[in-house]
Amino acid sequence: MSVLQVPTRDQVSANNQAIFDNLQKGLGFVPNLYATFAYSDTALADYLALQNRKSSLKAKEREVINLVVSQVNECEYCLAAHTALGKMNGFNDDQILELRGGAASFDAKLDALAKFVKDTTIQRGKPAPASVDAFLNAGYTKANLVDTLIVIGDKIISNFLHGVGQFPVDFPAALELETANA
Repeated sequence: MSVLQVPTRDQVSANNQAIFDNLQKGLGFVPNLYATFAYSDTALADYLALQNRKSSLKAKEREVINLVVSQVNECEYCLAAHTALGKMNGFNDDQILELRGGAASFDAKLDALAKFVKDTTIQRGKPAPASVDAFLNAGYTKANLVDTLIVIGDKIISNFLHGVGQFPVDFPAALELETANA
């Protein structure tokens, strides 16, 4: 059962109503996650600004991070959303499942990213030095490192909002992954 009922457009502030209208135009709907941020007069705009900030990471790399963090945090909402977005960014079902497990055998650089993200998330921001070294040795820069941490933080925020709110998932369900944290 939902702890936070998803607010409708009429139940949010005028500023958030304008954001709902833009989301409706751009996406064709207002995702329940975004609507739930609108309980706060400022959180939805802040979260969208964080998600849409300029980054040294490519969209595909950001999806790797989103999938790994959401799997570690067992966020059914974000796994569903980022499975759909991962496919839009060129990953197939098998690759998405592998990424959720914290690896990418199909791409050495993405593999280092996935492993670093999994280690960083599980270790609550204190990855093993070897994990950081492997990330940097794979060709990522210190700017990429900072941007990776920003995306991890972004995803933790949304994972936690769904974890507390338990509002309905409005994306196709992600496939089960039995060995994600193995």
